[in-house]
Amino acid sequence: MTAQRHIALQFGHIKHFNEGLAEVSRQLAMQFSNQARELEARHGWRFHFILPRQWHGTFGDGVEYHELNENMRLRHRFPVDLDVWHGLHQHMRYRPPANSRRNIITVHDLNHVYAKQGLSLWWQNMRLTRHLRRADQLVAISRYTADDLRQHLPWAPAATVIHNGAADLTSAPQTPVESLNGEDFMLHISRMSPSKNVGALIDMAAIWPERKLVLVGPDSPEVKAHQARVHHLGLTNVRFVLDVSEAQKAWLYAHCTAFLFPSLMEGFGLPPIEAMFFGKPVIVARRTCLPEICGEGAAYWEDFTPLAMRHVVEERLALHAQAGTGQSERVRNQALHYTWPRAAAQYIQLYLGTAG
Repeated sequence: MTAQRHIALQFGHIKHFNEGLAEVSRQLAMQFSNQARELEARHGWRFHFILPRQWHGTFGDGVEYHELNENMRLRHRFPVDLDVWHGLHQHMRYRPPANSRRNIITVHDLNHVYAKQGLSLWWQNMRLTRHLRRADQLVAISRYTADDLRQHLPWAPAATVIHNGAADLTSAPQTPVESLNGEDFMLHISRMSPSKNVGALIDMAAIWPERKLVLVGPDSPEVKAHQARVHHLGLTNVRFVLDVSEAQKAWLYAHCTAFLFPSLMEGFGLPPIEAMFFGKPVIVARRTCLPEICGEGAAYWEDFTPLAMRHVVEERLALHAQAGTGQSERVRNQALHYTWPRAAAQYIQLYLGTAG
C-alpha cells in the first residue's frame, strides 16, 4: 500500500479569481483538484488547500480545505504533518507550518526592485528575504525572474523555472460587450497600474483618431485617473470597459483587431498569451520577460513615443492581413507553449522529487 503524503497549497487573501496572482492560483488548483483522486491512488498524495472560507468547496471534494487565518503569520502547526508546503506567490505573509518537511515558494517577479528606492526598497527586500529564507526550493515563473533572483538575492537557492500557463478561452462561452458590438477595436487588458504603461497607449490613440482603443480593467483609482485624462484630452476613440466577466473577456479577445500590451514590468504576462490563443496580432514592450514569453508570436515596441508605437502596430496589422491564417497559426503555436496542464505536470514532477 502506498504511504500517504500530504501536500498543502497556501493561497493568499483572495477577493476574486479573475486577475493576476489569484488567477494563477485558481488555474493550478483546478489542475491539481482534477487529478487529486488519481494522484492519491498512484502516489498516496492528499492535497490540502489553505484559502479564505468563502472559497471552500470551489475545487470539488477531492481535496481538503483549511481556513486561512492570521495565526499563520506566526509559528504554527498544521493539523497533519506535511511533506510539502507550497506558497503560491512570494507576496503572502504566511509562514510555512513548523511541521512541514519541505517548503516551496513560487516567485512571480521582483518588480519592487525597479519601482522602489531608499527605505521603501530596503523594507521590501528585508520582508521578502525573511519570507524566502523559509523555502527549501524556489520556483520562478520565467527565466527573467530567475535571473533577477540571482542578481538581487544572491543568497537564495537556485530557482527552478516553471512557466505559467495561460487560459485558452477560444472554446469558452462568450458574452458580447453590447456597447462594442459591430465595431472594430484594439484591446488592452490589465490592472492599469503605472507599470502597465497605459498612458503611452492613450497618447498613441490621441494621434490615431480613426482607430478605437478599448481599455479593460477593474474599477480602481488607477483606472479612474486614466479615465480623467482621456476626458481631459477630449478623446472619443478611447473606451473603458470595467470589471468584465470571463465570458466577456473571451468575446473581447475574439473580436479585437489587435492586442496591445506596453507593460514595462512583468514576471510573465498572461494577457498577451491569452490573446495569442485567438491568433490575434499582439504587440508588447521589449521589456523584462515579454520577449522570452511571447517569442516570435508578437511584435515589439522599443520606442514609446506615439508615432513610433503607431508604426509598429500598423506593420503588425499589415503582416496579418497579408499572411492570413498562416500568421495566425504561428501566433497560436507560440501560445501552446504555455498551458496549465503543462505547468501543473512540471509542479507534480517537482513534488515527486520532494515528497516522493
